Amino acid sequence: MTFLGYERPDGSVGTRNYVLALPSGVISQQICQFVHGTKTLVTADTGSGRSQEDRATIARTMVGLGCNPNVASVIINSRSLGGAYPELTADILADQIAKTGKRVEVIGVNNEDTLEVISHGTQLAREMVYEASKLRRKSFDDQWLSVGVKCGASDTTSGIAGNPVIGYVYDKLVQAGGKAFFGETTEIVGAEHILAKRAINREVAKALNDAAQRVDDQAKSVGQDLRTINPVPSNIAGGLSTLEEKSLGAIYKSGSMPIQGVLKYSERPTKTGLYFVDNWMTMNSIFMGYAAAGAQLVIFQLGGGGIQNDSIFYTSGGVVAPLLWTTANPNTRDLAGWLLDFYSGTIIEGSETINEVGERLYKTILDIASGTMTKSETLTYTSATQCYTQEPVF
Repeated sequence: MTFLGYERPDGSVGTRNYVLALPSGVISQQICQFVHGTKTLVTADTGSGRSQEDRATIARTMVGLGCNPNVASVIINSRSLGGAYPELTADILADQIAKTGKRVEVIGVNNEDTLEVISHGTQLAREMVYEASKLRRKSFDDQWLSVGVKCGASDTTSGIAGNPVIGYVYDKLVQAGGKAFFGETTEIVGAEHILAKRAINREVAKALNDAAQRVDDQAKSVGQDLRTINPVPSNIAGGLSTLEEKSLGAIYKSGSMPIQGVLKYSERPTKTGLYFVDNWMTMNSIFMGYAAAGAQLVIFQLGGGGIQNDSIFYTSGGVVAPLLWTTANPNTRDLAGWLLDFYSGTIIEGSETINEVGERLYKTILDIASGTMTKSETLTYTSATQCYTQEPVF
């Protein structure tokens, strides 16, 4: 199957055509306010007080976003990169992103005041957006797609219908030669042994088991038990009784293909296939990590308690990767209304099979990859996002 995308100099294919300003801050935000077709992070962490490992994660994430196929070119504002850590200097970030063949420009290096830097960046952004607008979509096989997924507000409909539909899509994408990411390490505890059986070798199986054991041990180290924290009250209200039951439903979204590896947050795989990402379940960090790993589209499979606090309006998680909302819960569908991109509850209603709904969702994904907006893309509002770091700040 095919979609219409933008070919990049490194041979990757974008589903969108953005100019990205890195990192966040008043300069990048003002550039994006002035220039249509630009994106930036909503919040920024430039590594001040962070450990070396966390700084490496932040750097890897920013570079990964710049390398994402949905990005045509990149502006890096050196003024917002505090701390002068070598791995987070503008030139280092720019050099790594430029390996893709994209245009990368660094601003804020001369003796300019903030307004002058904004003016300079705005002019560059206008040039870059104009250049990007000359690109035309071409037809590409679905093997060029990379997709990330998380499930949230999980309930009985998630494990019965919503996640199995994602699993069908993932199997189809991986068989076509694409890349698929799933994660949420706390959401595999109690089912990690099942995933480990699908690992391509003993090393990958061990990495899966080790990831689950680590988060279990971390909870115990502060006197907590994951099984009393998770499932959360809204999961219980939705019919889930234990962490193991929740995890068994959650892993359905990974499908049935072999697991090629366990990736760090925002780590980019070198081969195609299905990957587990060792990340946390928060929506304001997980999607950015997938986008940094190369995902051109991210999916939120929503259960029955997910429209509290207007979370359905959440738009910024993937930064440059559009967010598709789907649910199998009829109550969520009715409450979300037009804001929802896809409904898979017809499986529970008995009018369609998992395979039939999976085919519909796959076609929806190809349509979005070809340029159709997700519902959240029609909003200018963006929520704060953050990089997934794990060590204390000093």
